[in-house]
Amino acid sequence: MQAGGVATVIVATLALQARGRRRLPYASANPFAGVPQAMDLSYILNHLGEDRERHRGAVSPPIYQSSIFAFPTVDAFREGFRDEFRRTTYTRGNNPTVEVLRRKVAALEGAEDCLMFSSGAGAISAAVIASVAAGDHVICVARPYSWTRAVLRDLLGRFGVTTSFIDGTDTANFAAAITPQTKLIVLESPNSMTYEQQDLAAVAELAKAHGIRTLCDNSYATPLNQSPLALGIDMVAHSATKYLNGHSDVVAGALCASEAIIREVFKRTYMVCGAVMSPHDAWLMIRGLRTLSVRMERIARTTREVLAFLQAHAKVEKVYYPHDAANPQFALTQAQMRGASGLLTVVLRAADVAGVERFCNALRYFLMTVSWGGYESLQFPVCAVYPADAPLTPPGGGAGLNYVRLSVGLEEPETLIADLRQALDAI
Repeated sequence: MQAGGVATVIVATLALQARGRRRLPYASANPFAGVPQAMDLSYILNHLGEDRERHRGAVSPPIYQSSIFAFPTVDAFREGFRDEFRRTTYTRGNNPTVEVLRRKVAALEGAEDCLMFSSGAGAISAAVIASVAAGDHVICVARPYSWTRAVLRDLLGRFGVTTSFIDGTDTANFAAAITPQTKLIVLESPNSMTYEQQDLAAVAELAKAHGIRTLCDNSYATPLNQSPLALGIDMVAHSATKYLNGHSDVVAGALCASEAIIREVFKRTYMVCGAVMSPHDAWLMIRGLRTLSVRMERIARTTREVLAFLQAHAKVEKVYYPHDAANPQFALTQAQMRGASGLLTVVLRAADVAGVERFCNALRYFLMTVSWGGYESLQFPVCAVYPADAPLTPPGGGAGLNYVRLSVGLEEPETLIADLRQALDAI
């Protein structure tokens, strides 16, 4: 592993935390991001970009619920058109409430700039489409988010873009897949079912040597626990619906990168496709970010207790979790991630799908739904996407029908463990 960049981030973080203030070890000269070196995390979440003196001292930023903004003169209007990326002209391009959120998320990722989208799929799609043209080749990890696969294979495949899906746990597989037409490498570290990771620093170094752009989905780790840009990755995407918002009331996406790349995405896909975030959703997300650090700390602490219970239970065959010492990539987890989250996958010892269903139906506090990363605990049974009479092992491989993904929320650990115990007894 190319660990120099990783070590720098970790050492700086630990040293600053030891002085009693939690800081993020980033540097940026971009005035929009406004990120001084080793910016205080609490400042980013609670104050950065809010400019309260402009808004009559409002502690919470106002919602600019306006689609359009008026200009006093033709010349001023002309200036607005000249740079819609920075100027407030039309909310499809820029909005003052959304801009506050952009600054915060960019600072969290140590990026020069950020764009907010109406979904994570929108953020990833915009980044991918802006980076390739007909005849280009993309390399992607084997088990990405389903809509990442869809935009690469089903949408761009119709327009002459080819994609190689590879096992990303070995950097040599990326090297072997590179062709003269390769323009983009798409990573997801960890992914959101079995949590495979990529050596981000090593892949970034390989890509730069070949002039290839890199994109990493950082939704699982959050900017608090992993910094892909600091490891050399070019673009970082988030399903901000998950931990960044954290309240299961907003669907959102984020894309962070250098100002040059963000301007390119803005011009080529963001303005063209129009998958923009509403001012009210941005305001809700700003509210959600206030508690990001305390939510993640609480969730990680509870998850450790839940993990220990599950690993000791006779009805559990295996638990997938990046921070489990039994994880074959545990050393990489420790090297490039600063902390844990609350998403894990349990493999049940069940004789058939009916046994899995009994477990899932018996859970009272783990709500059965899609998504993850909110304040509430959630479950996603893989068997729900298959017919009821399907075998435990799907014909095409992949996650078995006895896999159940759990997202640990803010409930008391004793409550969640008791719920899991009674549900496991139902198998």
